[in-house]
Amino acid sequence: MSRIDPTARIEDGAVIGEGTSIGPYCVIGPHVVIGANCKLVAHVHITAQTKIGDGCTIYPFVSLGTPPQIVNYRGELTKLQIGQGCTFREQVTVNAGSAAGGGITRIGDRGYFMNCSHVAHDCIVGNDVIFATSATLGGHAEIGDFVFMGGLSAVHQFTRVGAQVMVGAMSGIRSDVIPFALASGQFATLTGLNVVGMKRRGFTRERLAVVRSFYQRLFHGPGVYADRLAEVRRFADTDPAIAEILNFIDAGKNRELCQPLKSGKKGR
Repeated sequence: MSRIDPTARIEDGAVIGEGTSIGPYCVIGPHVVIGANCKLVAHVHITAQTKIGDGCTIYPFVSLGTPPQIVNYRGELTKLQIGQGCTFREQVTVNAGSAAGGGITRIGDRGYFMNCSHVAHDCIVGNDVIFATSATLGGHAEIGDFVFMGGLSAVHQFTRVGAQVMVGAMSGIRSDVIPFALASGQFATLTGLNVVGMKRRGFTRERLAVVRSFYQRLFHGPGVYADRLAEVRRFADTDPAIAEILNFIDAGKNRELCQPLKSGKKGR
């Protein structure tokens, strides 16, 4: 049985799942669907066509499904989809999609969003992500599974961050980050591979050595980047992680990639 505080406002048409509790002063719009066994602590605002999976926990002053923050928004009813087992800490904001951008923002399962983090309109966020305090996504960003976004980091609109990437605190991501990488800096550069995260995902020492060798050839080998990329394609069958990195690069076509800091240049 759902438990709804008498001070909460649940508009007609909203669907509340079995075992879900709605705390004091929450406001739930008429097109919202909340799954089973969720917990809205207090002062939560959910609007638009927002669908939330089972087992999510939402803390005070979270706002989900609010309109896209774009100047040409004209009141269209768009969507936000959130998976199961997510946690949204205090003052997290997630915007619904825009009509021009496909109309939906998507977040996967088991995401943990710390206080004041933000997901903008039309973003696609994978499973098992962690957004530290005030981590921010611009519109249309794509974030892979198991990504860690450091505190006060920001991803530019339309930018992709591959699976298992760790973004350092206070980093600005302006170009696509390959899977399994570390990226940090005011204008972020690659600083290596996310070895700790890869070990947690079951990479053996032998696999790590293979992927490290590939990374060194691609980003630190002789010649220009385009030639190095062509040369390392022969390693695509060596390890699934290498194939994933190459597929990520190919999917971006001519998009700019985040790269290591060039020798002799100082970081900012």
